Amino acid sequence: MRRGADPGRNDATAGTAPKSVAPKSVINNIDAIVGAEEALTASRGRGERLGDAVTATAATPAFLVAQMAAVLGWVAVNAGLVPGVPAFDPFPYSLGGALLSLEGVLLACFVLTKQAHEGRLSERRSHLNLQANLVVEQEVTKLIQMMHRTSAVEGTEASVVDAEARELGRVTAVGELAQELDRRLGQGERPRA
Repeated sequence: MRRGADPGRNDATAGTAPKSVAPKSVINNIDAIVGAEEALTASRGRGERLGDAVTATAATPAFLVAQMAAVLGWVAVNAGLVPGVPAFDPFPYSLGGALLSLEGVLLACFVLTKQAHEGRLSERRSHLNLQANLVVEQEVTKLIQMMHRTSAVEGTEASVVDAEARELGRVTAVGELAQELDRRLGQGERPRA
């Protein structure tokens, strides 16, 4: 047997992708998320994709090394340390300073554009997360209400349903929760857990 080979796999399945062990519903959710992310990426314009490429390149150690080498080379040439190459930007290297300033402004613009896009993505994901949480809250509330009705029919309500279960079985008014949270946060009061 090969090193690292899976003893449960036969040669007929060798070379094929391993079968997922996740439930079908999880795979469907993953596919939906991947599809949504791919759609967002595909909808970005050429300028946004260029900005992504520039910021990804500028955020690498290789870019930093190249930047430092270029500055040191510029200084060496213009300080007369490279024989046969005339100085074209003598000290205080005003042309070099202007070029580095322009590069800094452009990189800052690309980074801000990327951050704005990431902020929009984060906000979108937060909204999706809130929607999913609200659906789960509604489903759990409905289950608690069903438990109340079932225990009432069976005559076990007194032993199964307590005050907390009754409270949790009521529909949550999300708007009122948000107002209470805003009121408390606005007064510097920490919400109670």
